[in-house]
Amino acid sequence: MRLFNDYYKNKRVLVTGHGGFKGAWLTYLLSQMGANVAGYSLLVDSTERMYDVLDLSKVLGANTIDDICNEQAINKAFQDFQPEIVIHMAAQALVRLSYTEPISTYQSNVMGSLYVLEAARKTSSVKTFINITTDKCYENRELDYKYKEDDAFGGYDIYSSSKACAEILTSSYRRSFLDKGKSFALASVRAGNVIGGGDWALDRLVPDCIRAFTNDEDVHIRNPIAIRPWQHVLEPIMGYLLLGQKLGEDPVSYAQAYNFGPEDTCTLKVAEVAEMVASNWNKAGGNAKVIVSEGDGLHEAGLLQLDIAKAKSMLGFCPVWTAKTAIQKTTEWYKAFYDNQTNMTEYTNKQIAEFINDAKNKNISWSL
Repeated sequence: MRLFNDYYKNKRVLVTGHGGFKGAWLTYLLSQMGANVAGYSLLVDSTERMYDVLDLSKVLGANTIDDICNEQAINKAFQDFQPEIVIHMAAQALVRLSYTEPISTYQSNVMGSLYVLEAARKTSSVKTFINITTDKCYENRELDYKYKEDDAFGGYDIYSSSKACAEILTSSYRRSFLDKGKSFALASVRAGNVIGGGDWALDRLVPDCIRAFTNDEDVHIRNPIAIRPWQHVLEPIMGYLLLGQKLGEDPVSYAQAYNFGPEDTCTLKVAEVAEMVASNWNKAGGNAKVIVSEGDGLHEAGLLQLDIAKAKSMLGFCPVWTAKTAIQKTTEWYKAFYDNQTNMTEYTNKQIAEFINDAKNKNISWSL
């Protein structure tokens, strides 16, 4: 698979969080581009994981199943593999879980990030480091406003505030240790709501819909009018990889923060997305229904939007699929999985090929 002018071919890339939904997609894509990929992650205790669907253990150059807060283990993984590029995704990634596990959320998202940064600083082979945070790192005033990279950090809930802390850490770490081209180039990236096949996390809209529909149950929506930017998982991943290439070519200019999100037309209400998932599911013979329920009182943002102008102008980032297409492709992936009639690695390859072809038709630089 030739992308990014073969920049990642034979590069040693360490992905933390490769056992998660986004991390599994990223790790698999890197392997298909010819990178030598190492993974460091815990694995979710679940019967369904994208890590297993793609059989990632067979494509990895090194595979460490451990906690990023294990300082000795993370240092050993860096020293053994000697990565050139680090993409740090490992995190406690669920807003609602942070209400019941606030301490472990901060341990993973703040101290875990610091352990990974320190391991990178001790490893002379590291040239590029991308820290994946979230759009929820901003102090969300829930106004009709798109947050820019230099807007204030904040966070109503523990998860969001932990990611704001991770952004502050990234910025201070860069200024303390990495300015003027020293050691490695460090950037952070923030993405909106990401959907795609292989996400089975609890308390996420699309996985919740799929769980209900596969059991012939109605899905109950607790926050129907909340507005979010929706994008397929391949969108931010290609953005991260585009940034990684730019950092490698010009580490001083591109060591900054970037938003990756969809176009304005892809900002939809939760209820609209659920109805679109149900509609796509029913086209394939299902009987899905969406029911609006009362919430449980836990705070969730009602409106959150990103400004992606900087990624467009500096990196040449351009979204490929609309929200409608992303929802369709995601639902079709799950339908294929649960029909048990499809090799899901081949099906995933098919969707990646469709995405790349659509990017080529739009003359997007990384695909050409």
